[in-house]
Amino acid sequence: MKHLLASTCLVAGLLAMTGAARAECGDVTIASMNWQSAEVLAALDKFILTEGYGCNAEVIVGDTVPTITSMIEKGAPDLAPEGWVDLLPDVVNRGIEEGKLIGAAVALSDAAVQGWWIPKYIADANPDIKTIDDALKHPELFPDPEDKSKGAVHNGPQGWGGTVVTSQLYKAYGGEAANFTLVDTGSAAGLDGSIAKAYERKEGWVGYYWAPTALLGKYEMVKLEHGVPYDAAEWKRCNTVADCPDPKKNDWPKDKVQTLVTKTFSDRAGADVMGYLNKRAWSNDTVNKLMAWMTDNQASGDDGAKHFLEENEALWKEWVSPEAAEKIKAAL
Repeated sequence: MKHLLASTCLVAGLLAMTGAARAECGDVTIASMNWQSAEVLAALDKFILTEGYGCNAEVIVGDTVPTITSMIEKGAPDLAPEGWVDLLPDVVNRGIEEGKLIGAAVALSDAAVQGWWIPKYIADANPDIKTIDDALKHPELFPDPEDKSKGAVHNGPQGWGGTVVTSQLYKAYGGEAANFTLVDTGSAAGLDGSIAKAYERKEGWVGYYWAPTALLGKYEMVKLEHGVPYDAAEWKRCNTVADCPDPKKNDWPKDKVQTLVTKTFSDRAGADVMGYLNKRAWSNDTVNKLMAWMTDNQASGDDGAKHFLEENEALWKEWVSPEAAEKIKAAL
């Protein structure tokens, strides 16, 4: 009877501790932005916070500007796993300065990158091509699909910021004088299709793209260097302004992608939960490959999160406590 009573008390104590942990973390709303990398990261946070730390986590749909603004003004949602903070630095800085936002881990450890890329097989076969200037010396390696006597720089669709910058860099680096045309691919699908077609035929290709993306997880590409340091004033003056007539060569700045947490959630979540959110970060290569798997398998964010956890235990165990790791493994 004594043993039974002791066992009952032990179970009750463990249940009470579990309930206390869940109560400490409580409800948490996680913003899932409307793109694939943000969707899978939100799903990953939901799984880890729920299964590993006893939170009652819910994913809601959001987008960068309204989500971060709402976090500052309304204190909700609690968590934005993939906040592209460089898109609205003044708003984010104000939220942090006013004590309403907490900057947690830099979600993409090597930052989000944009620029001009070439296929790896072209880079391997031509080790002298490392910069935009190097590529523009070889129009024969990057033929225009409409006129093989010229090279082609493939651009994104109208309305994208990256399309404007690529057009300005094309002028700054003397693309026309180098016998290259600037190709309007018309749409995101058209841009992706031009890379896929070139890759499958092992043909040359150069143009605008960015990471993290599923396509770069499927087709290995090499980002060209710009050959000059980043000049913020010049970037703002002309590189990002479509009708500026005299753009200069410039580097393309990386975008800081950081996890943002409301101060109210940070205060009640507890040290273990915030410890996870302050450590959880992955690289472009990891995300690219995960998104490629999701695309090939028509997988949801939840599917992608579980696939990542099953295939990358050594990585995610570094983010969580040993106790949480055991719970997560059991839940899988």
